[in-house]
Amino acid sequence: MWVSFLREKFISTIEKCNNSSTPGLDKLSWRHIKQIVKNEEYIIKLINIANTYIDLGHWPSHFKVLTIIIISKPNKASYDSPKSFHFIVLLNTTGKLFEKMIREILQFLLIYNNFIHLYQLGSLKHRSIIDAGVTLTHFIQLGWVKNFFIRILAFNIA
Repeated sequence: MWVSFLREKFISTIEKCNNSSTPGLDKLSWRHIKQIVKNEEYIIKLINIANTYIDLGHWPSHFKVLTIIIISKPNKASYDSPKSFHFIVLLNTTGKLFEKMIREILQFLLIYNNFIHLYQLGSLKHRSIIDAGVTLTHFIQLGWVKNFFIRILAFNIA
């Protein structure tokens, strides 16, 4: 069962958004949305819209449209490689807000219902590189206690 969006969570999510980011395809910046939701009537309407999308199981097509802006990096010897450019993806800001809310609720439900392994640390709220280091240290020390020879293979998937 899906949990409806709550006013307090909506506001806290909006407050975390960076005012200096580029406006989305709807021409709204986070600063605009922060001003809009100061009006109680508008925040309730936004929440009702988001809850209706979830109830209907519908994601509007204008939230799926994106524009990519390509900016060349300065002082590159050659511009024949994608690494010589910055890619900026612009989406509908309101859609991004709804996606942030959905992501937080899904993550909570997945963790709460034990669908994510205890040692899954990447891309999860309230879990960091420090948690990974502590977990790794724990396993190394546990191996030492059992007189195991410890080897570690580390790689980064980018």
